[in-house]
Amino acid sequence: MPLALQAKGITKTYGGVKALTEVDIDVRAGEVMCLAGANGSGKSTLIKIISGVETADAGHIEMDGVDVGRPSVTDSIDLGIQVIYQDMSLFPNLTVAENIAMSARVKARSKVVRVQAARSIAARVVERLGLQLSLDEKVENISVADRQLVAICRALALDVKVLFMDEPTTALTWREIDSLSRVVEQLKADGVAIVFVSHKTEEVFMMSDRITVLRNGAVVKSGAAAEFTPDTLIESLLGYLPSEERQLSALPVEDKAPALEVHEIGRNDLFEGVSFEVGAGEIVGLTGLLGSGRSEIAESIFGILPIDTGEIRVAGQAKPIGSVQEGIEAGIGYVPEDRLTQGVILEQSIESNLIAASLDKVSGRGGFLDSGQMARASQHAVEKLGIKTDNPANPVSSLSGGNQQRVVLGKWMETEPSVLILNGPTVGVDAGSKAVILDILRLTAEQGTGILMISDDVPELVSVCHRVLFVRRGRMDGALEMDEVSPERIRERLDR
Repeated sequence: MPLALQAKGITKTYGGVKALTEVDIDVRAGEVMCLAGANGSGKSTLIKIISGVETADAGHIEMDGVDVGRPSVTDSIDLGIQVIYQDMSLFPNLTVAENIAMSARVKARSKVVRVQAARSIAARVVERLGLQLSLDEKVENISVADRQLVAICRALALDVKVLFMDEPTTALTWREIDSLSRVVEQLKADGVAIVFVSHKTEEVFMMSDRITVLRNGAVVKSGAAAEFTPDTLIESLLGYLPSEERQLSALPVEDKAPALEVHEIGRNDLFEGVSFEVGAGEIVGLTGLLGSGRSEIAESIFGILPIDTGEIRVAGQAKPIGSVQEGIEAGIGYVPEDRLTQGVILEQSIESNLIAASLDKVSGRGGFLDSGQMARASQHAVEKLGIKTDNPANPVSSLSGGNQQRVVLGKWMETEPSVLILNGPTVGVDAGSKAVILDILRLTAEQGTGILMISDDVPELVSVCHRVLFVRRGRMDGALEMDEVSPERIRERLDR
């Protein structure tokens, strides 16, 4: 297969720290090359350099054997390079159609918005992928999963030669990922070169023809996907092999009221008749296909989407939760599925983010924040969660994805909740950070917190959950108890 793109000797330094060191990669027309690496390995920086968002300190790019130097954003679009970024980079105040057509507008240098033209471009791409998206809806009003699909459609709205997919499936279930893989096969047949970034091992081997591994800003291994196994891939990523065996936290012996009880709760047309409980010290998984209502149930318990019917009890006490503030006051913490827009304030300090949900604990006389208490609380959280930073005053944007997720988790752990709800707690983090986060959840549960974990990551559910509950079309659809929890049983239930 002919080479579509080569990056040669790419080097990039930020504030004296080398993010990339003489990185060489090549991508061939009609193949999928997985660019693999732990959080902070340099993957996103490399993609931003190739697509013109960042400028390399050294090195150059070649397209079809021609040296194109260090292209700008518009140069890369003209060359046929498109990127689906991890943060999606969408415009929330614009419609789905306008977002999908945005790349075409940039390429055409158009300053005029033509609604019908944008709709025509969007409709063509959506039909090609066989998706159901409301083209006239504003992006701020659609789900995270649908935003991910909009980002994919936008990248395909132009004639693409090289397509970078930076964690494009973070909000998609395995069924939607399977649909995406068929689109990828179609693009390969059309001669598109695809660079695929994912932390999901199963996904890497399903999608990839070749794998290139980055660690600490340098290429450490590259070869055909068949030359790797899941274990050798993870070991190349991290330098060691973490355990993924089923490791359950110990349940408390004493007889306590359940940390969380929901009885026949419902919300408009989103879900109805939902009942379950989470014991003190228990980790319970809640899973279902995209659109099943699993996220809406979690958001309703926390108060984002207050329930219309039913009852919520926390630690044995009935709690009328009609808002987020009432959810917090009831003793509930919530880690959202989209950490970048819902979980953290990227440009604020790590310290400010960590204490954002527990201001009363770091306030002094007159309700003013006590800087000493703030520093002690944030430093304690940094050490407890192993957040890799040399200074909590640094912005959250300076952290890798895995460490940003630990900040979100730490923010809610500082409130000492009776119930901790986590929506996709390890989405977009590498195997090492995932293992650390799951260990933190086990320890948190052993201290008496009831944990409800919404996830479609089957190995994650098996690894940490005492029980797994299933949601289908807004209603509970059974459960797997303790010894019944296995990858095969979960996939069997999801595929019914």
